Amino acid sequence: MIKRLLKWMPSFWALLFLLVPVLGVATFALAPHYNIWLPHDVSEHGSTIDSLFMFIMWLTGIVFIATEFTLFYFVWKYDSRNHSKPPVFTHGSHYLEVVWTILPAVTLLFIAIYQMDAWAAAKMRKPDIPITCEVTGRQFNWDFRYPGPDGELYTADDIVRTDGQLYLPYGQEVLLKITSADVLHSFFLPNLRLKQDVIPGMQQFMWFKATEGGSFDIVCAELCGWGHYKMKGRVYLLSNEVRKDDDGKEIPSEYATKLEDMRREQNTMRVATQNE
Repeated sequence: MIKRLLKWMPSFWALLFLLVPVLGVATFALAPHYNIWLPHDVSEHGSTIDSLFMFIMWLTGIVFIATEFTLFYFVWKYDSRNHSKPPVFTHGSHYLEVVWTILPAVTLLFIAIYQMDAWAAAKMRKPDIPITCEVTGRQFNWDFRYPGPDGELYTADDIVRTDGQLYLPYGQEVLLKITSADVLHSFFLPNLRLKQDVIPGMQQFMWFKATEGGSFDIVCAELCGWGHYKMKGRVYLLSNEVRKDDDGKEIPSEYATKLEDMRREQNTMRVATQNE
């Protein structure tokens, strides 16, 4: 019995090795059907990022499958049952070494050129608009500062929030100023396909145009200390469209109404503090 098991052991390990590409491909193929794929895209440029991701995944996936099945073939064919002679080692082919060195280099160069437009749109072409909000990362929370009615930051009428709740308009360009109060953080908005390391002492910017409203995750994607796991928040995308009632009177938008509510709440707390 033991001899039979030992006899079939090489085949067992070869088949077990084959499960790696099979289960790997099956996982990616079935993930979208079980809603465990990429987060719902709510950004105007999100399709570009997703297309780039899928292109790289298909490219690397094909190489992965070809490599894994080649390894399985050699493990299966040249097992110890059929080849009892000692192996013979050779130096190999110099030309093949050159080829499989050049091919990955050319592929990486192509990917670098292919993604340049997506990188420029998300990281280099900063829109010429006022800052919508300042985001400050600190251990272990996200703080937000909104400009007041004067449209300028760092004035007496700014709205400052430390509850991890970010309110932004959708359907228009948004510009965020991000910074850190202590250590390295990473401001990550999965549904908007944006992530930026936040470096202490450096002023950085993020911009996007959301396509729909809703509530979505904010996370820190950089290990920033013992409380990193709880450094999360929510971004609420609200309509900034001004409507009119039956009498033709303008109704403030959801976003404007929320800003006014936060301003009123802050002023109430400030007065209460002064009266104590």
